[in-house]
Amino acid sequence: MKKTSVLDKSETRIRRMFGTIAPTYDLLNHLLSCQVDRYWRWQTTRLVPPQNDGPILDVCTGTGDLALAYWKAGRKQVPVIGADFASEMLALARRKAARRRARNVVFVQADAQALPFRDNQFQIVSVAFGLRNITDYRRGLAEMVRVARPAGQVVILEFSRPSQSLWGKLYQWYFRRVLPCIGQLISGQSAYYYLPASVFEFPDGEALAEEMRCAGLQSVWFHHFAFRIATLYVGTKPGTPM
Repeated sequence: MKKTSVLDKSETRIRRMFGTIAPTYDLLNHLLSCQVDRYWRWQTTRLVPPQNDGPILDVCTGTGDLALAYWKAGRKQVPVIGADFASEMLALARRKAARRRARNVVFVQADAQALPFRDNQFQIVSVAFGLRNITDYRRGLAEMVRVARPAGQVVILEFSRPSQSLWGKLYQWYFRRVLPCIGQLISGQSAYYYLPASVFEFPDGEALAEEMRCAGLQSVWFHHFAFRIATLYVGTKPGTPM
């Protein structure tokens, strides 16, 4: 019997994995990050805020945290779409939006590699901690660029390799050794062993910025959060604002 690699990124395995961990996804994200993931999302909407009333798209939205953060940043007036291929995650996102009465936030099931939206539609296209999970992340990035408006922004919030400072090394040990054990204990699933493996195999810093330039974005910049645990990447689609 063929052994499945912890980094097997087949469509079926990734979809099944996220569907399985959906019930404990929010709890574990907030617990394992000590709530810092909320701060990173808030900082994302602060550093790249909505500029007008044009729609915003959040891909690989999961349970909708960044989509709802952008809805709040747009003073609850800007329409936001959250897209994800895991129906179990979307069910939780819709409940969360209903509790907050976010009537102009819509969640749709969609593959980030073939987004069901027309070209040049969104003022911001974002993704939080999901780009590395796309089977062909370059194709996913190209789709994000395609559906962004001219002069619109593509926003990527992603884990990165921690710095080599003392705290960075301690977090790296926690991330590799402790986090997967806690995740498996609470969720009953081994999916959290995939997380550190996927992060350390994915391009970060200037390498990911260059991927964004190759996808057609300009004025690319990135901002590291504490000890480089996570990084925000931003690029602008060429063209005249709509």
